[in-house]
Parts: sequence; structure tokens; C-alpha cells
Amino acid sequence: MMMLFMGVLVVVQIWRICVKAGYSGWFSLLVLIPVANLFLLYFLGFAEWPLERKISKVSLQRS
Repeated sequence: MMMLFMGVLVVVQIWRICVKAGYSGWFSLLVLIPVANLFLLYFLGFAEWPLERKISKVSLQRS
């Protein structure tokens, strides 16, 4: 029961990170797959987020 609770807790946290970054929250389910979770973390850490693209696009339009 504790493992289920921890799994849900981790998925909810990663879901919120994905949504705030501008990606679909469904990516958070990759955390439950042993090797895919590493790829997800590297992807979130090093990819240019859609939110960053929107901000840079707006700042270019202002200048």
C-alpha cells in the first residue's frame, strides 16, 4: 500500500512539472517505467521547454 502511495505521489509531482513546462502531463507516467524515467528526467532537464519558446518569441517581438 505504501508503494502505491509513493508511486502516485511521484507521478502527481512530475505531472505538475510537465504541465508547468508546457508539455502534456501524461509524460509523467513514464516515471513508472524503469529506464524511461531516466530519459524523461534528461528530456525535462535539457530540452527547450515550449514555455521558454513562447517567452523568447514575445521578447523578440518587443525589441
